[in-house]
Amino acid sequence: MLALTLTISTLVSVLFFCVGGVIGWIARENIMTKQMNYHPEMFDNHGNLIPDEIIAFRFENSEELYDYDDED
Repeated sequence: MLALTLTISTLVSVLFFCVGGVIGWIARENIMTKQMNYHPEMFDNHGNLIPDEIIAFRFENSEELYDYDDED
């Protein structure tokens, strides 16, 4: 009886693993192929996407922007 229980539980576990893998693969493909959501500033007055390059700013060392009084 123990061998039968172990066999059935192993087969069920492998089946759940395979079904989970297939569902995960399908979900990944669905997420990867979604259309990107563009920010409103990327469109012109007629609703067309602006073909120019978009400038992005990245501020590094932002802790230097603030003056902290060290009272040590």
